[in-house]
Amino acid sequence: MKKTDLTISGMHCASCAVLIGRGLGKVPGVKAANVNYAAGKAMVEYDEAAASDQALIEKVKSLGYGAEVGVSLEHEKEMRAQEIQELRTKLVFGAVLAVPAVLIGMFFMDIPYRLPILFLLSTPVQFIVGRSFYQGAISAARNKTASMDTLIALGTTTAYVYSLGALLGLVQEQYFEVGASLITLVILGKYLEALAKGRASEAIRKLMDLSPKQARVKRNGQEMMISTADIRIGDIMVIRPGEKIPTDGTVLSGDSSVDESMLTGESIPVEKMKGSKVYGSTVNAHGALSVRADKVGSDTALAQIVKLVEDAQGSRAPIQRFADQISAVFVPVVVGIAVLAFGGWYLFLTSGMAAQFLPASILPADPFSFALLAAVSVLVIACPCALGLATPTSIMVGSGIGAQKGILFKSAEALEGTHKVNAIVLDKTGTLTNGKPALTDIVALAAKHNENSILSLAASIEKPSEHPIADAIVQAAQAQGLKLATAKSFKAHPGHGVSATIAGRAVSFGNVKMMKKAGGRLDANAAAQLDRLENEGKTTMILMQGKTVIGLVSVADTLKPTSAAAVAELKRLGLRTFMLTGDNARTARAIAAQAGIDAVISEVLPQDKAAEIQKLQSSGLKVAMVGDGINDAPALAQADLGLAMGSGSDIAIESGDVVLMKSDPMDVARAVKLGRATIAKIRQNFFWALFYNILGIPIAAGLFYPITGWLLSPMIAGGAMAMSSVSVVANALTLKWIKL
Repeated sequence: MKKTDLTISGMHCASCAVLIGRGLGKVPGVKAANVNYAAGKAMVEYDEAAASDQALIEKVKSLGYGAEVGVSLEHEKEMRAQEIQELRTKLVFGAVLAVPAVLIGMFFMDIPYRLPILFLLSTPVQFIVGRSFYQGAISAARNKTASMDTLIALGTTTAYVYSLGALLGLVQEQYFEVGASLITLVILGKYLEALAKGRASEAIRKLMDLSPKQARVKRNGQEMMISTADIRIGDIMVIRPGEKIPTDGTVLSGDSSVDESMLTGESIPVEKMKGSKVYGSTVNAHGALSVRADKVGSDTALAQIVKLVEDAQGSRAPIQRFADQISAVFVPVVVGIAVLAFGGWYLFLTSGMAAQFLPASILPADPFSFALLAAVSVLVIACPCALGLATPTSIMVGSGIGAQKGILFKSAEALEGTHKVNAIVLDKTGTLTNGKPALTDIVALAAKHNENSILSLAASIEKPSEHPIADAIVQAAQAQGLKLATAKSFKAHPGHGVSATIAGRAVSFGNVKMMKKAGGRLDANAAAQLDRLENEGKTTMILMQGKTVIGLVSVADTLKPTSAAAVAELKRLGLRTFMLTGDNARTARAIAAQAGIDAVISEVLPQDKAAEIQKLQSSGLKVAMVGDGINDAPALAQADLGLAMGSGSDIAIESGDVVLMKSDPMDVARAVKLGRATIAKIRQNFFWALFYNILGIPIAAGLFYPITGWLLSPMIAGGAMAMSSVSVVANALTLKWIKL
């Protein structure tokens, strides 16, 4: 199976997307085809033995649209700009002719050659500006379906042909200006819609624009400027202060700090030195760096993020099925209502019944003309586009905001998934905690010692050790500028601790077993202090000189600074919180209490984590899992929604539905808030799109005419139709105001 992205051109509305999706689905070998009208993309999965990219392109072309594979972001940007320019040109041309037509048709009734002038003004608009609507309608008819183009072509052609009858003296009324103004108004709506859709997808453009166009590299001992696209793996890049790093690589020499906010959303620069990894498009702050290029082109971190955002924006959310089901029957139903409106009004007005029910003041003089206006108004006011745009525009904006904040949703389904979960399981190590031990407590138990002397002595004896706990203690002492003594006769006692001779005295450092081995014992105060520290989930070592206990030193995998606030926010959002860990129950409960977590699942083997998620799901909970390690991958995959910390293993990130680039627990809450806000916008858009059509179509059909004496003008109907799509996109754009 192969997945491919097609860039589609020529789509006018959501019905076009449905038509293309059905057509691609009929190509032999195609398993799935998702067409996104807002993004102008089709994502197709097919069997390479039975189909090909070219077969897909030919199918789209046979439907009356254009398709390309492998379109670069830069070329796609140019295509969108060209589309906007073409719409602008059509709009100006149409307005220049339609505005005089409206003025003459509605206000200047007595000017000479009025009908021929209207004919000359409206005909170019009808068949040049409106050509795309005819093309779309014909294409839909060939494929035994109908689209928004069908409605516009039917409505405007009906008005135009009837007006030709007036030009030839066959009827009295003319509606040349109606067709011209309708087409121009629809083009105005499409132009505004294209501008708004461009804003909806600006997150990708901003990411794309971050990449520097040129790079300074060393080749054959010479520095030279080359295009970033020409960098090869292994090239040595020279990055001066203030310059962007051209591509992903490893620092060979130099010290600096790099602003990685465009990747992670974290504003604090990251220190870089020899051996550090750096990423393309991040900004070198002040020091000069020499960097070996490790990844180029589509393999870079930025390219992967852009691809991830593109995939999310082009994917289909389950909630979209609702709009698809309506769009599939929408146009035929509207055409049927228009026919009923025409037939109903014509029969009502010509049967003599109208005089019994309508006051003489509002009784139409020309029944045929009145019925025709009602039918045309119905055809042009109805718009499936608003429904079709409701989901994809919100998904595009929501996923774009996430990308800018370092929260990467892999699909529209992941965005929607945040709305459904009601429980969240957080891995402890590396997710809630920093993932490595740190010094937490020093207790001096001898009169001649204070905290500094205890730490200095503990660090001195641990310095030769390679244990992570030893590293934590030595780093803490060095950070405080303490002087360390030389440990002689150092010996490690596995499972117990270490011993050595320092300044001529025997020193031991370890657990209770180590203390007993050295012949020491704890008095009541020392025992109480040790018990307190261990109940807090801290690993506590006993420091002895000879047989005398002189102090206690505790280390722990400490909570990240934002963990407690993140858990509180998740609770505020109505989620039940669980912590999942392989640690013993006492340590797990202590960490959970500090974080404010509701329930603890402890002493879980890595291979059993997925089973624990399954247990929660079987109890009726919709579970989100947050993790960062290889051992979290099965649980991330099992959960209804998997959130992977960006600093974690590649396999964990691959298994997650959402990637949190900053590895900040607060981003878990932000992801949930963003997902919920996006779904709320989609529902708002559905409501307004349906409300618009449920209210607009009966008004256009003239159902309220007997009460109000007012029939909706086709021009007003056309303007309302054009604005309905724009309003949906504009509402989606208000997502940018959300505070995360």
